[in-house]
Amino acid sequence: MNRALFLPMSAAEPNAPANPAGWIVNQPYLLLSITALCWAGNAIVGRLAAGHIAPVTLSFLRWSIAFLIILPFAWKHLVRDWAAIRGRLGIMIFLSVIGISAFNTMQYWALEHTQALNTLLLQSAGPLFIASWSLILLGVRLTWAQACGIAVSLAGVLVILLHGDLTTLKSIEFNKGDLIFTMALAIFGLYSVLSLKRPAIHGLSFVAFTFGAGAACLVPLFIWELSTQPLMRIDSANLLSVFYVAVFPSTLAYLCFNRGVQLIGANRAAPFFHVVPVFGTVMSIVFLGEHPQSFHFLGFALVLIGVFVASRKPATG
Repeated sequence: MNRALFLPMSAAEPNAPANPAGWIVNQPYLLLSITALCWAGNAIVGRLAAGHIAPVTLSFLRWSIAFLIILPFAWKHLVRDWAAIRGRLGIMIFLSVIGISAFNTMQYWALEHTQALNTLLLQSAGPLFIASWSLILLGVRLTWAQACGIAVSLAGVLVILLHGDLTTLKSIEFNKGDLIFTMALAIFGLYSVLSLKRPAIHGLSFVAFTFGAGAACLVPLFIWELSTQPLMRIDSANLLSVFYVAVFPSTLAYLCFNRGVQLIGANRAAPFFHVVPVFGTVMSIVFLGEHPQSFHFLGFALVLIGVFVASRKPATG
């Protein structure tokens, strides 16, 4: 999803040694493209699973399985970093709740009520929420360029939410799924900023703890959902959906992104997050039969222009 999720983790990791077993670990652009493809696929699979796997169930299974996958690799780091984690347990649990439990569950909930295209395009506005929370919580003031960029990008978000029809403002009847996902992005922005407050621990320790704690925090909602909605059918389609979200947008994407950032740095890796909607649009047309409309392209263009303007390095006198 958003690059700020990984920046603190990447910064805490030492440079990884070259892997003689394969050249792929030293191909940053391929690794980052794989990351974008996995995250685009998450929206598609979440949409396909809507109506078949309840959102909390899908999120709980995703992070539980991802935690079990990553735990063997992270165990020695967790043991070493446990004292630091215990010292900042409150912030670590809060990050797990908002960044893992809440955001992803709300994304799957949103996909029950809107197109995958909408969530893919709205996702590009994530950096704007991060900028807002940075201002509120850290006092990081925006430059005029950043303020103008945020205004343009928010206009793009409104175009998507209003489906390009300004008369919709008269009734304020937004698509429920779009609103849910926009709120999820705001929560993720808060997570991204607060992750700067996490203890200085290894990236694998951070990933493993947040995966596991995030899954654990979903247990009460998972039990409630099991008692109020039909159980997930154990069939090949549902099992493949769970397998995909646990392995690809969770475990594989995290590992590829971290390695890519190690190789070329966070600033050069950032543009790959705008490849997510490109992959996702193609996939949603091919696999979901969704049809992009003019307001999708207009809104997305405004969001990208705004993000570009807001993220430009200020000129030095």
